[in-house]
Amino acid sequence: METFHIQGGKALRGEVELSGAKNAASKMMIASLLTDETVVLENMPQQQETVITEEILKIVGGETSWSDHTLTIRVPLIAQTEVVTQTRKNRISVLAIPPLLHRVGEAFVPVVVGDQIGPRPVNWHIDVLSRMGAVIEQTPDGYRATTPKGLKGVVLSLPYPSVGATESAILAAVLAKGRTVIENAAIEPEIIELIKMLQNMGGIIELGVNRRIEIIGVERLHGCRVRVMPDPLEAVSYACIALATKGEVFVKGAVHDHLIPFLNTVRRIGGAYEVREGGVWFAAPRPLAGIKIETDTWPGFRTDWQQPFVVVLTQAQGTSVVHETVFEERFGYTDTLCQMGADITLFHECLGELPCRFRGMNFRHSAVINGPKILEAAPVVVTDIRAGLALVVAALVAEGESVLSGIEHLDRGYERLEEKLKGLGADICRVSE
Repeated sequence: METFHIQGGKALRGEVELSGAKNAASKMMIASLLTDETVVLENMPQQQETVITEEILKIVGGETSWSDHTLTIRVPLIAQTEVVTQTRKNRISVLAIPPLLHRVGEAFVPVVVGDQIGPRPVNWHIDVLSRMGAVIEQTPDGYRATTPKGLKGVVLSLPYPSVGATESAILAAVLAKGRTVIENAAIEPEIIELIKMLQNMGGIIELGVNRRIEIIGVERLHGCRVRVMPDPLEAVSYACIALATKGEVFVKGAVHDHLIPFLNTVRRIGGAYEVREGGVWFAAPRPLAGIKIETDTWPGFRTDWQQPFVVVLTQAQGTSVVHETVFEERFGYTDTLCQMGADITLFHECLGELPCRFRGMNFRHSAVINGPKILEAAPVVVTDIRAGLALVVAALVAEGESVLSGIEHLDRGYERLEEKLKGLGADICRVSE
């Protein structure tokens, strides 16, 4: 088992360069299954989710090669339709169903797991594909899909702007017969990047108003060469490190358009940022103030920004309220923060104004944070990617040495995290135990 040992209590300063966006890169890799021609992806992040997705490509017959951070993919023939990986059952495998149905008319994916942030059922994916003509059988081991007559275009109205369901619908519609309309679609920057890639491959995809995406199916897609966008979730992670440790960090590669809701929130709590050539600079030149925020689907405050930002709020003066409307169980990590000295109380009630799917339900999805509080080092167990990063931020703030186990979750989502933190002056080391 590997652990991180972090000696905290030090303001971090310097420059850090973003990797390619994990949540864009893995979906673009899956999109390469839609063609038998060569796809080249530049600025690819090299972390565990990339490894898992590359394994999926190889299992079904893909050929891959690396040159630094450029990945070349070709899937001339589908050799196998059962997407069962050796490394880990991962939710990304569900997205392989539409390409495999288009290529060979059948697919099998295992029952999938994800981070411990609440149930993330695949029923919306299954419903989308079923409505487009797939026949899907659920077995104790997974899902087996076939297309007796091929996938066809339909009008889909998603019950919630789910990122995964939107991606499934796009991957299914781009080669389906006829016209597909996706209403109430997710429109995160990573989805826009997937759409742009598919357009480069020959797809016909129109972005409308009010979360509406219209797709005209084409006969075939060809290869392409595209560059993966810088990771906006990683950008916020390093911004929160600068704010929480009262340091200053230039996040090289950060894109203004991808961060607008976060940047507004930084300014509202008294933090500082400057959009400069090549990135964004963050600092906390004065005491931070409490705030009320609500997570939402894009273009709102993203749920993946919530966890590291809550650590920032433990260092702010006064009371802050955070209402989580996207995932019902995403505050589990706050128990550890409280053990480290934070003052955080969770509530079942919706402490906000946004429409919330969890209203009246038995989920503690609102948090009240009182600060500033002195955090103290502690042994920490990481349970998912973003909560894990929040606990890294807490360890960097805390006095003393914290030991973090479960860091394989961080390796899945962050490339060279230890190296990048050291470059900002962090006292961190990886220990094999």
